[in-house]
Amino acid sequence: MLTKQSSLKQTFLIILLFSFSFGHAQIWKKIQKKAEKAVERKIEKKVEDETERAMDSILNPNEKREPTDSHTNPDHSEKKIPTQAQEKTGFTKIEVYRKFDFVPGNNIIFFDDFSKDFVGDFPSKWNTNGSGELVQLNTSKGNWFELKPGYNIQYLPLITNSLPEEYTIEFDLLAEGLDHKTSSTARLYITLDDNSSFKTGKNNATISIPFGQYCAFGIGIKNRINNNHVISSTITADIRKAVKNSPHISIAVNKERFRLWINQTKYVDIPQLIPTPNFISNVKFNIYGFKDGKDRLFVKNIKIAEGGLDLRKDLLNNGSVSTNGILFDTGKASIKPQSFGIIRQISQVLQQDEKLKLVIIGHTDSDGSEDANLTLSKRRAESVKQALINIYNISEDKLTIDGKGESEPIADNKSINGKAQNRRVEFILR
Repeated sequence: MLTKQSSLKQTFLIILLFSFSFGHAQIWKKIQKKAEKAVERKIEKKVEDETERAMDSILNPNEKREPTDSHTNPDHSEKKIPTQAQEKTGFTKIEVYRKFDFVPGNNIIFFDDFSKDFVGDFPSKWNTNGSGELVQLNTSKGNWFELKPGYNIQYLPLITNSLPEEYTIEFDLLAEGLDHKTSSTARLYITLDDNSSFKTGKNNATISIPFGQYCAFGIGIKNRINNNHVISSTITADIRKAVKNSPHISIAVNKERFRLWINQTKYVDIPQLIPTPNFISNVKFNIYGFKDGKDRLFVKNIKIAEGGLDLRKDLLNNGSVSTNGILFDTGKASIKPQSFGIIRQISQVLQQDEKLKLVIIGHTDSDGSEDANLTLSKRRAESVKQALINIYNISEDKLTIDGKGESEPIADNKSINGKAQNRRVEFILR
């Protein structure tokens, strides 16, 4: 009996030691993996910080960003382009800008930032069969146009002529009160219509942007050609976060083709949505499904402009091109993200021919002093130059800058449209 017990004890001890050794090895492997992951996270964080500093130097050239690591070289952030390592971290901001291909029209048909109207009034350059007013918000500067919910309420910018075959529409959106109780039917409708009144015409195209939050609701698309419905569909898209964070909406119409971007992401590209030829005479906005007093929707900086064509051809054929589609924060040299479609096209011209060099010239409107505007125009030209260098990897020796301030207007600085035309960037090949 003692022999058997000893044998059993020895066997049990061996099993126990083996289990302990195996468990210890497994624990050691887990510790090693955690250490490796910690090193990877530290490297990824450093990459993110360096990339973000490069992006901030373009989007916010007036702001100084302190290094997050005491050993970081302040000059090391130059010419940063996303690598595979950066893409794995999810930090793809620069890559988004590199791919953004919206190009705004250059000949302004309609522009309204509501700066000339009084808070509480209905904006003077619009018409409606309902109600709406200009408000100021503590979360954003300037006047915003609040669209009021109601049955079949339309908001029409006062456009005097029919829209051309090629044009773009841009505006900023701001929503308040959105939560999981916001209706699944809450949408902003944008209609391109052949009828300039509040009635729906025989030829139109409509897109609807959803604001419901408890589920991902798609972007609605429909059109009518000669009073017949041809397209009626929903494009799958989860834009719940985007609509809660003041998105910029960009639309490009190129004859029958219709494209839509929300911020820098293109969600819609339909080759034959718009009735042609030249049926469309107006743009109409209306909202549905918003609860009055809870869910609120505001718009600002509405710009409708003819064009949106390939600026590369103009630059190569004419040796120069001027655009008011590169936008900056008011009184600053910070480039707005929606401007990068133009900068991308300019970079492609320089990448196509290594011999080409470019002069970048900034222009301003007449608001402010002449000296301040001259300085501002040069700083804005410099921001565009840095975008070409840092985002699109253009060699610095191919680029020079200049600024003309308010000295060379191309339109009347007394009107909102004229000022928008004069705030421009000019590119000249040399």
